[in-house]
Amino acid sequence: MSESIPVCDAADPFPRAPAFTIPPGACDTHAHVFGTERIYPYTPNRTYTPPDAPVGAYRHLHERLGIARGVLVQPSVYGTDNRLQMDALAYLRGQGLAYKGVAVVDADARETELDQLEAGGHCGVRMNLLFKGGIQWRDVEVLAQRLATRNWHLQFLIDVSEFEDLESRIRALPVPVVVDHMGHMDCRKGLEHPGFQALLNLLRDEQVWVKLSGAYRITAEQQPPYTDVDLFAQALVEANPNRCVWGSDWPHPHFSIPMPNDGDLLDLLARWVPDEAVRNRILVDNPAALYGF
Repeated sequence: MSESIPVCDAADPFPRAPAFTIPPGACDTHAHVFGTERIYPYTPNRTYTPPDAPVGAYRHLHERLGIARGVLVQPSVYGTDNRLQMDALAYLRGQGLAYKGVAVVDADARETELDQLEAGGHCGVRMNLLFKGGIQWRDVEVLAQRLATRNWHLQFLIDVSEFEDLESRIRALPVPVVVDHMGHMDCRKGLEHPGFQALLNLLRDEQVWVKLSGAYRITAEQQPPYTDVDLFAQALVEANPNRCVWGSDWPHPHFSIPMPNDGDLLDLLARWVPDEAVRNRILVDNPAALYGF
């Protein structure tokens, strides 16, 4: 392992219960499982080395938070090797639990590979333009045409402040698009930044779904509740509450401030969305529509 690849801290092993009532059927739309490296090796071309985060710890997190459904997202450190995620979903779904997956594949992936992923619970493909090991934009148009026939979606890990022609590119795609981590833009750039405004425009026109997740990735603060994120999350919900979903981003790999507790992160949603009916829509109804629960 190269010493130049940073090793991430582990998640807090003692998640506390949230301070508000979680509705039945609540969904965590963004998390990852990792390890062990001996069985599921990381790609050499990666930005970080994660801690082990096994499926049992993931399920414990959801039991503690009161989460009934989940979506596992293929992380960049595995490239297009989706074996661990397939195995984790097989374990969870084998217990009768409602879990889905978002894979990473090459643009020229065989139909048989997509068939296997779909049978294993996958319903989308992630495009990563931030970390090494992700799919590249030049493959997107080709892949989108193929995914449209399967009713899959594309998920984007991008910084909306640094992505050229965001609006026109997304509007041209024939599949639903999901944007990670509120657009992954540093809050210090401000609400009026053209990239964030483009995201709001797409959201208003129902051209995208947005994950209310990863507040610690865009804040300038060190500890929850990350008050500088409030206006950004609230602007997204105001733009279209029917197209917002929530995600934990557990086990929180590759960021630079102290590790938060997952109970504190879930409580951020109540801070951003005090209206219980709207909050329950974000936790239950919206992800059910997007992922087909």
